[in-house]
Amino acid sequence: MADKVWRIGVAGLGTVGAGLLKFLGERPDFAPAGGRAVIAGVTARSRSRPRPVDISGFRWFDDPVALAASPDIDLFVELVGGSDGTAKAAVEAALNAGKPVVTANKALIAEHGLELAQLAEAKGAPLVFEAAVMGGTPAVKMLREGLVGDEVDSIAGILNGTCNYILTEMEASGRSFAEVLAEAQAKGYAEADPTMDVGGFDAAHKIVILAALAFGAAPNFAAAEIEGIDKIELVDIRLAHDLGYRIKLIASASRQDGGGVVKIAPALVPLDHPLSQAGGALNALFIEGRRIGRIFLQGPGAGAGPTAAAVAADIADVMAGAVRPVFQRKADSLKLLAAGDGGDGTIRAFVRALVRDRPGVIAAVTEALAKAGVSIDSILQRPVNSSGVVPIVLTTQPASEAAVADAIDHIAALDAAVERPRMIRLARI
Repeated sequence: MADKVWRIGVAGLGTVGAGLLKFLGERPDFAPAGGRAVIAGVTARSRSRPRPVDISGFRWFDDPVALAASPDIDLFVELVGGSDGTAKAAVEAALNAGKPVVTANKALIAEHGLELAQLAEAKGAPLVFEAAVMGGTPAVKMLREGLVGDEVDSIAGILNGTCNYILTEMEASGRSFAEVLAEAQAKGYAEADPTMDVGGFDAAHKIVILAALAFGAAPNFAAAEIEGIDKIELVDIRLAHDLGYRIKLIASASRQDGGGVVKIAPALVPLDHPLSQAGGALNALFIEGRRIGRIFLQGPGAGAGPTAAAVAADIADVMAGAVRPVFQRKADSLKLLAAGDGGDGTIRAFVRALVRDRPGVIAAVTEALAKAGVSIDSILQRPVNSSGVVPIVLTTQPASEAAVADAIDHIAALDAAVERPRMIRLARI
């Protein structure tokens, strides 16, 4: 294949697609195994939209499915996005035609990975998706290739740059979630509808993919436990910092019963921990293997350059003739990722109670925890205004989730309670 010309069809000409066209235009012979990659067709929602790259010299397709099935391309790149509709139909059309598919579509792989893997393997067509997780930081390749000689027990990290940016800016500037989100939208870091990011769904798509690769399982997005950052308040960030922690949106997965379980939720991370120190829009990930120990990856999770580089790396693998199961094992033998907490049900928790400033209120809070069988690790009270209402914040010793929930019910029932207490888990990393 050293002298083969690979005709590439690209669907989706946004930031990443434009970056890929620019790269391949400058370096068509980039692949280490030889051969040349040339653009043979493109498609997007709008042909006339202004772009940083000239597309007038490329054959235009109005329909991504027609491009995917065209006999004039050898490899299909899907950058449309979305778990269903055009993106899914186009990928299926390419695979049915026996064409390799490179995609950056995390939602598609997380929600339909098993059926697409079965189709790809039935047709003998590679399906690769390095760019779907952590942009140009090679998390997918690490799990899919680098760690096949090990057995991964757990993975955990920061997989959404928008959430990480918002939490970092809230802490640094002292502004509210709503204020920082509005700024992130104005700068283009967050979408007009930010639900996919701040609701935790984007990170969930990514950790589901990584968990499937890590545990040799089938993606099962429906089983992921998802909580976003939209309820995090500035007072939580400040009080967590006073206790020696920083709040991060942590996506985690752990091996269980031949598969794995997945959770996405805000969590407290010690200030000196590498995940705590990954600020701004950075992504960061820990991988725990039985033989190799802990591996830490950190890098940009998005952007034209990094993500287009990941797409190009997948194209190079296809050009080199790399063949492997989509999720480590043959698709028909995969177990679905399971639902559950992935552990023994024991947690350490940060609990913030907003109470009326009365004598004996701290004693009442501690008594409520004692009734539920929850021991306190640390506790502090910080007046924040002159309204007569104060937050009491504490961290617990390890306790069952049921006991912590019971303790919160007891605190919420106190006469001094202004609202239901806020609970955030301490990260198990």
